[in-house]
Formats: sequence, structure tokens, C-alpha cells
Amino acid sequence: MELVPTKPQETVADQLASLDIPELHQCVHCGLCLNQCPTYRALRLEPASPRGRIHLVTAAAEGRIELGDRFKEHMYLCLLCRACETACPSGVRYGHIAETVRERLGPPGSPFARALLSLVFTRLLPYPRRLRFLFALLRLYQRTGMQHILQPLLPGKLREMDAMLPVIPDKFFNIMPTVLPAIGERRARVGLLNGCVMPLLFGDVNEATVRVLQRNGCDVVLPNNQICCGALNTHNGESVAAKRMARRNIDVFLDANVDAIVVNAAGCGAAMKEYRHLLRDDPAYREKAESFSARVKDSGEFLAGLGIVAKLRALEMTVTYQDPCHLAHGQGVRAQPRQLLQMIPGLKLTEMEGADRCCGSAGIYNLTHSGMSQHLLKEKIQSVAATGAEAVVAPNPGCMLQLAYGARRYGPQLKIYHLMDLLDRASDAGAR
Repeated sequence: MELVPTKPQETVADQLASLDIPELHQCVHCGLCLNQCPTYRALRLEPASPRGRIHLVTAAAEGRIELGDRFKEHMYLCLLCRACETACPSGVRYGHIAETVRERLGPPGSPFARALLSLVFTRLLPYPRRLRFLFALLRLYQRTGMQHILQPLLPGKLREMDAMLPVIPDKFFNIMPTVLPAIGERRARVGLLNGCVMPLLFGDVNEATVRVLQRNGCDVVLPNNQICCGALNTHNGESVAAKRMARRNIDVFLDANVDAIVVNAAGCGAAMKEYRHLLRDDPAYREKAESFSARVKDSGEFLAGLGIVAKLRALEMTVTYQDPCHLAHGQGVRAQPRQLLQMIPGLKLTEMEGADRCCGSAGIYNLTHSGMSQHLLKEKIQSVAATGAEAVVAPNPGCMLQLAYGARRYGPQLKIYHLMDLLDRASDAGAR
């Protein structure tokens, strides 16, 4: 990283000044975050730690270093797991720092990769029909045998990405009808985020979530015109489309007049709880974002608070629980999913070492930083294997995909469940 004159060029001055955000000055540089940071544990380098990155951002804001490629790599090597926030005694919201910096830097990677990511963030994720068409093509690619033929011919990086591609389900989750009534006494009216990946890769989890909510007395509202939450955008430096998606979802769910907005994907839930931060400078949506974010609840968090009234049958199995980063660290939800699992008769929960350490998925991190991602995945799979559990429970699509890939590549073979899967299977009406 090259030093630059104390007074940067005028064309860069505003950009640097915009990095001087309040969160930087909360850090007391105590170092308690160091060993909670996955990249610091792996590399033992100060710039690969939250404290080191805060030093770099401060230096950039003061014009002492350039926002060059090395600076950008340090910022994007971070998984945004936010374990540092859990450890920080000063309450530094490192995620806000990282997202602000990435907004100035733009998406990671080569010019081609940045252009491709920009296309995905602005022309694909905000449009559910386009996503469905793309995943339908991927399903055709797999079903016709083209994947088997082409995979050996692909260059290294693409071959690795192709190997990580899960089997595309035969059907996607469809929103129809938009209101599904409670079974038994009505206890709440909730909206459910459909999401972008969930209905295409984990439609069965969305279906299970709806059934569990209904059986526990909830009218479930599924607004047709909701869209992607924008989490991937905000985590990777794209804020224009992210804010547009946030505004759309705010309008849609507030108009639905629901008591809570239930989310079964940890990363989405964390992003939606932070719409109030994303839209803090938008006078038209500031107050609406506050109201919206206050209603967002993770599915496990919501059900633990509401209370399970559906009768649960025994599931004779041993599982371990993976804390999704954006659930444990981003939302502070740890105990509630475990409480729900322990309510299932016959189910034994065995804790793994480092359950709240990142598995290396982190949105698109396993694609942009595959080396570090695989290092963390191996570490996670070893922790899982040491428990002797036959299955892992991980209420987040990224974790589920990553752990399934890790089980295929490194073993042992494991079943991967969402929390809602097991609650659905355990309920009398969901007996299979």
C-alpha cells in the first residue's frame, strides 16, 4: 500500500471524507476482537483483523493511504461475520464500517467480475421472475446431463463453482394464495419473507415454515409483490438497488398490516433489521424503516417468543447446531433455536466446538475468496464430525449450502436441516 500526500487530490477528497464515520472513533483498539475474527485466526496479520481494518479506514479517511487494490483486498477479505461485534466491549458496529467502505469501493474482483456482480445485483436479484428463469435453466443443465459433460471441460475456477452448485429442486415455492389462515385459535398475523434463494433452492423450507406458523396459530401473509431483501447488495458495495429493494419491501409489508415480519434466512433477517440504518438519510422512509425493522423477527426467535402450542412427536436423532453468523452475531439470536430443538421429544442436541464460528459461506465469499472459505469450511466440518451427530441444523440458506458441500467434499456424510424442517417433521400434522 502506497503512502500519498497528506492532502489528497480534490477529486478524491470527498470520497475520503465520507469514510470518517462515527463508528471509527468508538474503537479503543483493545484487541479483544482479534481471536474472534476468522481471517486473523487463519493469517495472524493485523490488517486481517477488525482492529487493523479500522486503522486502515481511519488512515484512508485522513488521506494518508490510497483506496487502491491492496486496501480493497483487505476490506473484502473480511467475511462480515460480525463476530467482532459480539466480542467488542465498546459496542463498535464493525458491519456498518465495512458496508460504508465497500459502498465507496464498489464490488470486489477484476473488472469483469465487478461488471458481472453489478449485473447480478441490479438486473437479477431485484426481479424474481428473472431469477426463476435462470434457476430453471440451471435445472435443465443438470437434468439433461450437460453438467456431467461440461464440468471436466471448464477452467479451474468455473469447475470449482460448478461443483458447489446444489441440485436444483423439481419445483419452486410459489406464493399462492397470499393469506394462509391459522390452524386452531388465531394468535398472530405475520408476514413471511419469500426471499430470492429460499423459494428456488429451499422451497420445502418455506413450505415447512408456513405450516409451522399456521399450526401455532398464525395467519401467514405472503405478499405477491415482495422482492429480495438486498443483503447481498449491501454487503458487496451496491447500495442504489439495495435501497430500492428495501423501500419496496417496507411498503409491501407495512401495507399488509402484520404483527411481525418473519424471516427464515439469517442473513436476510439481519439486513432487514438494519433497513433503519440503510435508509437513515432518506427523509421519506426513515420513520417507516424504523417501524418495519422493529417488526422483523427470525423464525426461531418469533416462535420461541410466541410459544409452541402444536403437539410435537418424537424424532429419535442426534443433531448439532450451527449458529449462522448473521443470526448469532448480527441479530443476537442464540438461545431461542436451541430452546425449540430441545422441545422436540427424542431429539438430542450435541454442541460442537466453535458453533458460532463462520463456516466460510458469507454470501458470495465462497466464490470470491475460495481459499479462505475452504480453510474455514474444513475447520467447521472437523468440529461437526467431532460431535458424532448425524445431522446439522443451520437456519440459513448459505450455511446449509456450504455445509452440504463440505460434507460431500470432506465427509462425513451428514444431513443438513433448517430448524423449521425439524419443527415441521415433529408436529403431529407433519408426521411423515
